[in-house]
Amino acid sequence: MIQWIAVTQWSAVVNVVITGGAGFLGSRLARDLLAAGSLGVAGAGPRPLSRITLIDQAPVPPDLAADEQVTAIQGDLVRLLDPAATGPDTLAGAEVIFHLAAAVSGECEADFDLGIRANLRATEALLASCRALGTRPVVVFSSSLAVFGDSADHPLPDAVDDQTLPNPQTSYGAQKAIGEQLLADYTRKGFLRGRALRLVSVSVRPGRPNAAASGFMSGIIREPLAGQRATCPVDPATEVALASPAKAIAGLRCAATASDQAWGGRSAVNLPALTVSVADMAAALTRVAGPEVSALIDWTPDPVVARIVASWPARVRGDRAARLGLTPDPDFDSIIRKHLAESRPGGDGR
Repeated sequence: MIQWIAVTQWSAVVNVVITGGAGFLGSRLARDLLAAGSLGVAGAGPRPLSRITLIDQAPVPPDLAADEQVTAIQGDLVRLLDPAATGPDTLAGAEVIFHLAAAVSGECEADFDLGIRANLRATEALLASCRALGTRPVVVFSSSLAVFGDSADHPLPDAVDDQTLPNPQTSYGAQKAIGEQLLADYTRKGFLRGRALRLVSVSVRPGRPNAAASGFMSGIIREPLAGQRATCPVDPATEVALASPAKAIAGLRCAATASDQAWGGRSAVNLPALTVSVADMAAALTRVAGPEVSALIDWTPDPVVARIVASWPARVRGDRAARLGLTPDPDFDSIIRKHLAESRPGGDGR
């Protein structure tokens, strides 16, 4: 009887873990979940959100740290999730785990060992710890379009789709592709319920620049709007695939809430993307904020960044995502306006 009561109480609420919880997407996802107050898991009806555990090397934002439903764990993810040590205890009680923590593309190219530890070893530790729980949690893995790439023996198609084979041309892309396959195999074995979502470049990100090769896609908008100069390292004609923060969060939530049948298999889902040239992004900035703002963009080529960006697909056909109800942003003007609204005092883009 005692065991039956414990199971009933456990099933009445949902506990969530977010790795990379102090980062931009992690903290935004946490706020989104807290505001909703409930979450449906893998096709089941919504249940009250009980606890969100945020794991990161950096401290979480003050508003989240002060929330009584939030538990913050600060430290190295590989050590915290070591399945032979405290890994299962770190994840104890979690029914949904969003694995967002990662070293970004530019960092991985500059420091191979960092990428292996942060993106591969941490994912291995997370999956092993999930297996040790014995509860088959839903694990949402943030993958990337960087798993695709162009090479002489495997040319990139005009648009990648759900059947396009990964062909990463960067260390970051290779680590994400390996993570997808590990997640799929743990799912096949019944250790967990894995959902890999290939995110596209998110623009406009608030806050400070990071080392991602895609960082300029936010910087050339965010900094000029703040009256600061920004550098664009690629040719203006370069086309990119991107999504607003809101669309990225919608995709992550969908990955957790969709039923197994709706999700449609163990392979990764491509997040729908808006395709736009960098020149068109600057033109949108002119329309929304004026020519004096877009004039703050310095067009200074960086061959290393340009090569990385050129290896990524710019066009995405996401049939599985469309069946899940996910859609791309309508245009870049609306993305800029949304960023401006969220950047004002009282907006939700903290």
